[in-house]
Amino acid sequence: MKKSVNYLVVIAIALSFLAGCGKDTAPGDEGSIGQTLVSQDVIDDGAKAVTGHSSDSRDIESAQGKEAANSQGADSMLSLTKIVSIPEGEWQAERSFPDQAGYVDNTLAMNSMYSFDGFAGQGKLYFEVGDKVESFDLFVNNHAIDTSECIGGSYELDISGIAMNGTNTVQVSNVSLADPDDKVTVKIPYPTVIEGSLADVGISEKPLELIGKIVQADIDNGFSSAQLAVIKDGKLVYQNAWGFTNSYDQSGNRIEDGEPVTNDTLYDIASNTKMYSAAYCIQYLVDRGEISLDTKVADILGKEFVNDTIEIPFASFGGNYPGLDTIKEWKRSITVKNLLMHQAGFPDSGHYHNDKFDTANQKLVFDVDNVLYVENANKEKTFKEGLCRTPLMNKPGTKTMYSDIDYMLLGLIVEKVTGKDLDVFLKETYLEPMGLEHITYKPMENGFEKSDCAATELNGSTRAGLVDFPGVRTETIQGEVHDEECYYTMEGVSGHAGLFASATDLAKLASVMLTGGYGNNCFFSKNTRDIFISPQAGANLNYGIGWWREADDKRVWYFGTQTPESTIGHQGWTGTLSMIDFENNMVVVFLTNSVNTPIWDATCIENANQFYGKYFTTSTLGFVPQILYTGIGYTADIDAALKSLVMEMVKDKRKLVEKEESNNGGPLPEGHPMIMAMKAMEEVEQSW
Repeated sequence: MKKSVNYLVVIAIALSFLAGCGKDTAPGDEGSIGQTLVSQDVIDDGAKAVTGHSSDSRDIESAQGKEAANSQGADSMLSLTKIVSIPEGEWQAERSFPDQAGYVDNTLAMNSMYSFDGFAGQGKLYFEVGDKVESFDLFVNNHAIDTSECIGGSYELDISGIAMNGTNTVQVSNVSLADPDDKVTVKIPYPTVIEGSLADVGISEKPLELIGKIVQADIDNGFSSAQLAVIKDGKLVYQNAWGFTNSYDQSGNRIEDGEPVTNDTLYDIASNTKMYSAAYCIQYLVDRGEISLDTKVADILGKEFVNDTIEIPFASFGGNYPGLDTIKEWKRSITVKNLLMHQAGFPDSGHYHNDKFDTANQKLVFDVDNVLYVENANKEKTFKEGLCRTPLMNKPGTKTMYSDIDYMLLGLIVEKVTGKDLDVFLKETYLEPMGLEHITYKPMENGFEKSDCAATELNGSTRAGLVDFPGVRTETIQGEVHDEECYYTMEGVSGHAGLFASATDLAKLASVMLTGGYGNNCFFSKNTRDIFISPQAGANLNYGIGWWREADDKRVWYFGTQTPESTIGHQGWTGTLSMIDFENNMVVVFLTNSVNTPIWDATCIENANQFYGKYFTTSTLGFVPQILYTGIGYTADIDAALKSLVMEMVKDKRKLVEKEESNNGGPLPEGHPMIMAMKAMEEVEQSW
């Protein structure tokens, strides 16, 4: 029986080889590569008969780029398919052979090869073969490609069966030319994100099952909602959603039958906007030489940025106020890089929307007028009456202080340089070319309904009535940005906040950082990317140029303890996390709306941010990568380890309750969020 199956394989291979490679096919036509490949069912049956391995084990090896080494007959089945024309695009690389380097010296071998980024299970290469090319040899990852009928014209090669995760190499050698000026040109697209499974990339399902149980138990006991997406090796291997788009009414009563969150629901990603709007746009512009990191902000935004600065002797100066003239000189020296690195010297916010704020002491009080208040604000007024007038608290480049003002200014810089609104430039540059339909500013002005968005604060911007200012929203915020500065002073579009996204589409957008492009779109080189993610000089190794870095366990609260030190990402105040792991080719996006819960003990301004949802495990965000990584690359059974971990997590919850009870001088009241969060983990322990 084994022999008969082998004969079928040989016959099928022979028939497919005879099909040749000269078929005129438009790029992307179904079956274009199928003309030269044996039926997968026949191959699987033959492989199982010969080796005793099932197709499942072969699939895993394929995902790891190993199947090519075990398929001795595979090379002869691959050939170029003739197409009418090569698609337009900005390529990962475009190289012409022979002598792709453009010159000849003693490093002869490199002139016939070029290496590029790719992922197993996907990818195409395009070739333009000159009319005077008589013959050439072609190899991809050392697999010989049949080029015997490929003389003159445009060709496509599907490399999905031989691509590897990481570095791939195309070799064009032994080129015979009738005209020495003719060439074989290869155009290499970027990898994209395709559908996959956890098994494809070697991730155990168990950690994701535990994460799901924790999130659901938290929701059952008072948390709001969540989404999770995981991309690894160019594959979307996990996406899930829990809870309702709005979890409570304005009185704090639980909504029991709301609109379920789906994988397409949009979340207000808050400060993640800084990375995937402002920073992404700046990276694009820097890569094209349209702006420099060392460009002075005043040279872009105008002299009023410095000249209109007012005097505010911040208490942080401690009696050593340098004077307005010095402050202006400092402000004149601010560069684009200072803003990206949060080293421009601004306070954390101007609170331009609030008429009451003690600016000198950086404290919210209701009996001190805010000297930076912008009445009836719009983007232009906020720039002139707010940002231009705001003084510095520190000399630029001397201290890292997280500030929304930095990225408000970066958004305006993008608009000034490009001549387009920030949301328009982002959409035209990234979102539309990538086909991302679930990322946008101002959702309800871009085709979405309230029910398509996860709600945030229950009583507008009032913190359950603790906060008030002119024009304050009082209804549940849904489909509008939560961030006060963005909504009230920047018309809903800013470099620091305002972007809405689903976890899946945000993960795809974040995956661009792995390679610099997507499909036929080049956004920035890896050299440019590396500048932005490199650690800052000095003590702030947990910061790149804008990006948060894991460094040496400096961001474990968000990225966990198992991620490599090069891991980057960001967090958002509404309860959102994005994480990019270069060493594992992985992106994790976890979105919640933890502020879509009541304020606990809303009796004083000090409790204004005590959202019920902030007490639950899900709100910590970093528990997701911490648990997820236990299932990556390990061969041991992890059930016992996860069970023990859950037991310890329950103990820690009890410790937190005991500490709070000790501080309060007695037992916590029934329904206290700490009690409910502990109860949720106990339920997970019982069911795990």
